[in-house]
Amino acid sequence: MGILDTLRSVLGVRAETDAASAADPDALFGMSTAYVTMEANLGYGPAGAAALCFSSVDSTAFADAVDEVETILHAGKEETGTTFHRYEDDHGYHWVVLEDDDPEDLVTSVHFAADEFVEQEFGSRLLAAVFGFESKKNGRAYWVYSFRRGAYYPFCPSGDHERNNRTEFKLQSVLESELDVESDESYWYPLWPDSAGGHPWE
Repeated sequence: MGILDTLRSVLGVRAETDAASAADPDALFGMSTAYVTMEANLGYGPAGAAALCFSSVDSTAFADAVDEVETILHAGKEETGTTFHRYEDDHGYHWVVLEDDDPEDLVTSVHFAADEFVEQEFGSRLLAAVFGFESKKNGRAYWVYSFRRGAYYPFCPSGDHERNNRTEFKLQSVLESELDVESDESYWYPLWPDSAGGHPWE
């Protein structure tokens, strides 16, 4: 897992101090129209995967909440075919990774999972939701939703630990009317994978 230690300051402690609002899973539905715009206006198709990142707490109540999230996703799999798996990365963060060729199903499943954490009063443990896109010409791009900031930001990796800032700003300009994009670029944190070409959650 390639999330660097500074994720703790950007999406965790620092963002909690500078939090713009409480976690609002309903903001994730903005991605339903963003998927269409990304493909029609920018040539980025859905990557068929998205992920929810959260921090854990050592309590029975939290473990029960995570179990309930898995129960909901298992039930959803019967309806939508969305598959998922969960793991803990090297920095102690937990991920629910969802895969589905239908972007609407991905948005719905990520929302269900995030909403359950909020319902169980663990919304403060939510860090980010990450939605993947791919372009034959420009490679991969991601929209990251920071629950602590209540805003999205684009991340476009290019090569080994480099990012395509020009494309990120283009995504911002095209999608800012549909998504609440983070205005403070210091919060546009790069989520590097361990190996070149991998997703942030790999």
